Amino acid sequence: MLSVRDLHVYYGDSHALQGVTLEVGSGEIVCLLGRNGAGKSTTLRGILGVVPPRSGRVVFNGVAITGRPVYESVRRGLALVPEDRRIFAGLTVQENLEVASLPARPGQNAWTLERVYEAFPLLARLKHRKGGNLSGGEQQMLAIARALVGNPLLLLLDEPCEGLAPVIVEELGRVIAGIKHEIPILLSEQNARFALSLADRGYVIDKGVIRFEGTRRELLENREVQSRYLSV
Repeated sequence: MLSVRDLHVYYGDSHALQGVTLEVGSGEIVCLLGRNGAGKSTTLRGILGVVPPRSGRVVFNGVAITGRPVYESVRRGLALVPEDRRIFAGLTVQENLEVASLPARPGQNAWTLERVYEAFPLLARLKHRKGGNLSGGEQQMLAIARALVGNPLLLLLDEPCEGLAPVIVEELGRVIAGIKHEIPILLSEQNARFALSLADRGYVIDKGVIRFEGTRRELLENREVQSRYLSV
């Protein structure tokens, strides 16, 4: 579904990503783990093209999208839930969802407003509330729901747990696990325990370089990688 090969991204003269290579297959949750500033968010932005790669190749659903405009990749079915959520503060919950809605693709079980409200019952109760008046956890749920109504084929989730109460993190985990078999997910997280409770496989990134890759079990059992690169 997603293949990233030798991705290099710069911010000015700073070499932020140094040859990142990873894959996400159908039906998978793959986590990208690392401490703050390791390059997780830059990887997701580089894949989508929000930060254009200097070199490397990104193939999504059989099509090379490296260097393509972001809107083209979104129309092809790639969706990013950014770390800072980017909720439209002046719009209601329902309006935030309506402006992001796209038709379902052939054979896809459509994420309609009704289906999203079933998955996020809290949002159904808050649908007339302005986005700017939501709590951090409510905004995170809305950001994920907004991505879903675009009926994506793959979801890039950037630090969904950051700053959230444990009860909200638990609810997010339930929702993420529920959509895994319909939409593969690349999950960027500092919270390794949360990510590995959901992921099938994972990559560990540090200073823009992939330092380790393996199955959930291999990551859970590798104490050296945990102590050197992760906050576990």
